[in-house]
Amino acid sequence: MTHVFIAPHPDDAALSCGGLIASLRELGQNVTIISVFSGGPSDGGDLTEYQREALGFGSKVMWPDYESFRRTNILPDYEITPDRRGLPPWMADADRLTLTQERANTQARQFWQRSSWSRSANVTNAESAARPLSDGVPSQGTLTPIDFATADATAIRRAEDERYAWFEVASVVLLDLPDAVYRGYEGDEQLLGAPRDDDPPPYEILRQEILRLEPQMVYFPLAVGNHVDHQLCREVGLTMLAEERRWVMPGPEMAGRLTFYEDFPYAWWHDFSGLGQLGDAVQLPVGVGLEARYSDITEEMERKAAGLRLYASQVQRLFSSDQGMLDDLYGYHARVAQAGGVDGYAERYWSAVKP
Repeated sequence: MTHVFIAPHPDDAALSCGGLIASLRELGQNVTIISVFSGGPSDGGDLTEYQREALGFGSKVMWPDYESFRRTNILPDYEITPDRRGLPPWMADADRLTLTQERANTQARQFWQRSSWSRSANVTNAESAARPLSDGVPSQGTLTPIDFATADATAIRRAEDERYAWFEVASVVLLDLPDAVYRGYEGDEQLLGAPRDDDPPPYEILRQEILRLEPQMVYFPLAVGNHVDHQLCREVGLTMLAEERRWVMPGPEMAGRLTFYEDFPYAWWHDFSGLGQLGDAVQLPVGVGLEARYSDITEEMERKAAGLRLYASQVQRLFSSDQGMLDDLYGYHARVAQAGGVDGYAERYWSAVKP
């Protein structure tokens, strides 16, 4: 099965659904994260967001489990102390590398002696015209090296999204539509208020990307906390849920395969306990309801926390410290588990069903 998680920004899928994502990958299910508003002020030049959308701009990037991307953009978890040679402690000296390469060549010649061609391992991982490295071959993913000391926030957040996808062995799609702060929203009053009339949901581009992936399950944000980008993504989900089946290139009926997730940490900060707290914001089509489903993530809590740490640019901003993140994470999921009768920790999802 393929599960598609709609993340308004890089980190939203990890924050709200990281436990379920880890569980699905443990079961061998395919997971793709679509980061919608992952772009900055310069993405698309002087075009507006919707001009970009209509003209097909934006790096609609997807790399599957088996494809490489530039691993130098994945920072190490811990600082590496060089040895007296100025090299990482695991690096062999030049003489030993040369000897190992010679033995590899000898073994290759013996193995391929009855063939008209041969090949051997490149033990030094040194790039040459005859031996290109995957990080230097244009394919998909972030191939441009990132200078984390000078990179802007959007570049860093996109790299963090790729690192998380690598961590979970998932796929990521970066639509690179500009974040709300780059679309003219200023201050918490506007960011957490109603979307402007001239800022409609990115329905067509997001629907196109979802159906391209042929998912069995799609997960949209509930927009708990009312962030404008989360609201726009929620509206795309509600519109897809309400649309009639198309018989020219028909898409799937979304009832039964569309789910809304509770936005963490907003749901914790707002003491969210049910749909009634959203008022009239969630307008469901006739004949469709939402049922609470609980995902037991007790065994995945440490992995979810480890995934969140990959978004280093956001943990400090959201939680002030690593311990603050852990306190909120465990507190919220323990409360959700208690509401669902789960022993341990749980995430709650609201699945669209026809009674």
